[in-house]
Amino acid sequence: MEKLRLDKFISSQLNVSRNEAHLAIKKGTVTVNGEVIRDRSLIINPNADKITHNGQAITYKKYIYILMNKPSGVLSASNDKNRHTVVDLVPPNLKRQGLFPVGRLDKDTTGLLIITDDGEFAHRVISPKSNIPKCYLAELDGDINDEIIARFSEGIVLADGTKCKPAELCRVSKNVARITITEGKYHQIKRMFGVFDLGVNSLHRESVGHLKLPKELFFGQCVEILSKDVELLC
Repeated sequence: MEKLRLDKFISSQLNVSRNEAHLAIKKGTVTVNGEVIRDRSLIINPNADKITHNGQAITYKKYIYILMNKPSGVLSASNDKNRHTVVDLVPPNLKRQGLFPVGRLDKDTTGLLIITDDGEFAHRVISPKSNIPKCYLAELDGDINDEIIARFSEGIVLADGTKCKPAELCRVSKNVARITITEGKYHQIKRMFGVFDLGVNSLHRESVGHLKLPKELFFGQCVEILSKDVELLC
């Protein structure tokens, strides 16, 4: 049975500081099972006890999972003093403390990015051992030939000698390809095409595992991932 201090519960679920949680409890705006509680150290069972704030019930979520359509020019990071990050784009109704992106998309890469506060989940998604496919659409500055497709399927050896796992490369047009990989080395797709002296003009991630980027989700927008989809992912 999971147990939490009341102030920690309020802070995490309402995305407020611990001091703000203390103040709310002190003012009597928090109830537990119908009783006004002013003891911030009260131990509760978040899955069984009924907690309200200002008369509104609080539905407990231990972790949150967010799917974002990442725009170009935004850092895949939790915070940065000088530049906008993906966490800065999370809307207030989904934001909470401790959010971070699962893996990284380059600053100029767009598309599906998962943001969460669940470290164990993130590790499973990122780990090459999980073999979770990640699909990208790439526009190149040159043509894609059959040799490149075959070499991708064998596993590209990068310029520094790093061996990549076999990847699926499908030609969409003469200079547009759909690539599916199961790992995430630094600048991997750009470096893979670099072996053939091909530059990547644009890169867009379409899916991670069974999660696909919704067509109606515009750049910079977010949607919460349902728990059933999270469980199926890894």
